[in-house]
Amino acid sequence: MGCFEEDTQEGPEANEHNAERSICLHAFSDLSHVPAATFMCLLKDCYVYGTHKASSKFRIVHQLVKMALHNAPRPGPFTYVVQCMYIVPFLGEAYAEGLSHMLTSSLRQLKSVESAQKDFLEAKILAARLVLDILASVVRHENRILVKILETFDIELRDIAQALYGSEFNDDDLVKAREHLKLYVKGFMESESYSAAVSMITRFSIQCCDKSFLIKLIESNQFEVVEECAAFMGKEMVSFIIQKYLSMKMLKSANKLVKEHDLTEEFPDVNFLYKESLVKKLAEKGCWDIAEVRAKKETKLIEYLVYLAMEAGYMEKVDELCQRYSLEGYVDSLVREEVFCGSDYLDLKQLGSEEIVWVDDIDGLINATSYIEGCRIIGLDCEWKPNFEKNSKPNKVSIIQIASDKKAFIFDLIKLYEDDPKALDNCFRRIMCSNNILKLGYDVQCDLHQLSQSYGELECFQSYEMLLDIQKLFKGATGGLSGLSKKILGAGLNKARRNSNWELRPLSQNQKEYAALDAVVLVHIFHEHIGRQPQFGVGCKAEWKSHIVSRVNSMRRPLHL
Repeated sequence: MGCFEEDTQEGPEANEHNAERSICLHAFSDLSHVPAATFMCLLKDCYVYGTHKASSKFRIVHQLVKMALHNAPRPGPFTYVVQCMYIVPFLGEAYAEGLSHMLTSSLRQLKSVESAQKDFLEAKILAARLVLDILASVVRHENRILVKILETFDIELRDIAQALYGSEFNDDDLVKAREHLKLYVKGFMESESYSAAVSMITRFSIQCCDKSFLIKLIESNQFEVVEECAAFMGKEMVSFIIQKYLSMKMLKSANKLVKEHDLTEEFPDVNFLYKESLVKKLAEKGCWDIAEVRAKKETKLIEYLVYLAMEAGYMEKVDELCQRYSLEGYVDSLVREEVFCGSDYLDLKQLGSEEIVWVDDIDGLINATSYIEGCRIIGLDCEWKPNFEKNSKPNKVSIIQIASDKKAFIFDLIKLYEDDPKALDNCFRRIMCSNNILKLGYDVQCDLHQLSQSYGELECFQSYEMLLDIQKLFKGATGGLSGLSKKILGAGLNKARRNSNWELRPLSQNQKEYAALDAVVLVHIFHEHIGRQPQFGVGCKAEWKSHIVSRVNSMRRPLHL
């Protein structure tokens, strides 16, 4: 029996067509006279053949296998797959695990088919023998496939006992069967095959683990496995795991276990601690509105949110929350000097920045452009109103900040675009396409993408020259621009206002300072980095110049007002 028939079609699509057609003709249309070994050879050839990527081929062949197992395999689909599982290892390591997964997962839907029930019950014993052969290394399968077989065929201890001692097994044989399996479980534990060990422990009620084993699972980051094992061992062990999670600040996981195992009385504070940690994470990301929603008007959580806002120096948010929830008395009880830690962050005065200029008319735009054209190095950043709805379209870029080391301009893009888009386009092309100005950004491609999406009809955001993404110079740095600032300049940036509503007018002075600082700090980071580089030899210029990028639109118009 050949694997493939000749076909007059050519090309990649024809290859896939041939693969599907040939295997259907030779085997999948009727498995009643196709031995398991022949089927597996055909299956491997079908998978190898064709030009699609592996994942696409897997989906195609998987669908065909599911169809084939409905087409009269003898003696039945479950028995047939067990026979195939004995053949799979001979096809080579590159295919064994993938094809084994394909076969076992293809049986899932057949469990509910009434005509296959008898075969399923009979195949359980054959599958139990296969499991024993795998454990004894007679048949070579990965541990993941062993677990898959146990689950697919729902193998119980009595199935193992029957496979070992015949259909006339007794209670003593069940005990011996469990002890037989226990030896393999201990082997899995010693070889750190924890998933396979716990799967067998829980399935066959094998008592061979204690707290030290659970600790090993946690240290190996096997959290799902440790929770499964602890649940099998009882509430005492679940409580032990919760305690470990709390000591590791894994509050979400601890809270989940408390709920799942009805341990609220034993751990009354865990739910609040989890919600408190969630509010803190959101606040640290600048997602104050979401944090407020998650607090769900719980007084203690709202008070904690006020404390976090004060700690971050976000005093307008403090006032807003106090007014909304009548918390003036709570704020008065806090010692602001002890809570507020603004000194931990950089500010414009520390960087020597002298002025922030708000630009929202054409005269201001022209004057700002003239100043910027006289600069050799500028920092560039932009802000837009956050949109927290899942899969929603991002809001239009609201402002763009351009700064030298001494002066920052904040352009109201929304108003300037509404007033005179042509003037806006011409001025920004003079900046973005200048060969004389080095333009610094952080993750600047993201900002340019947002600008292009927001103002796609303007040419100024389609072309640029002399653009340098600062993060390219510090590939190992973490913590975003704030983390980079702390590493290079000794202090980070207060990101509390990152997710402000940037479409409000007028912006608060704090919002303006936050926005300006993001642009100004880029120039200072660059100067500090250059100052640390060798002065002779190949030098720093070659190092940073190699990261400069340009994208020039050949159709752009001359630059003029």
